Amino acid sequence: MAKDKTPVTQAVRVLREHKVDYSEHLYKYEERGGTTVSARELGVDEHCVVKTLIMEDEQKKPLIVLMHGDCEVGTGMLAKQIGAKKISPCDPKTADKHSGYQVGGTSPFGTKAAMPVYMEASIAELPRIYINGGKRGFLVGISPADVQRVLQPTLVNAQA
Repeated sequence: MAKDKTPVTQAVRVLREHKVDYSEHLYKYEERGGTTVSARELGVDEHCVVKTLIMEDEQKKPLIVLMHGDCEVGTGMLAKQIGAKKISPCDPKTADKHSGYQVGGTSPFGTKAAMPVYMEASIAELPRIYINGGKRGFLVGISPADVQRVLQPTLVNAQA
């Protein structure tokens, strides 16, 4: 029974602090399974599962990109929109250092370092999304409007 208890992560603390209405979803995490596995385990469309990606610009400044689970980030398109020369994904160790979370369990809420957040604009149009709650195998169901209220992301069109 205790195994199924939802974790109280830094992300959950931030959501509670902002009085966000969210649902908790635990699932069996699979190494390198990504949003395909989480969508399957939750029985939801992978397009509604949002991945949190830690990337960096040419000056190694970290940033967060929120993208549909079934889509890729066009880093060149993103760089152009945010005025950077180049955007690239951080290696897992660097991403963990910036976020305070472990890759595979990275949430955009309650990161260790404050980073600008860029969200694919079409995510805002979905009725509900599922995003990492700060631990591998743990997603939260949340309204995109609440994501926007809490994170104040810049909306971008960076879908590859």
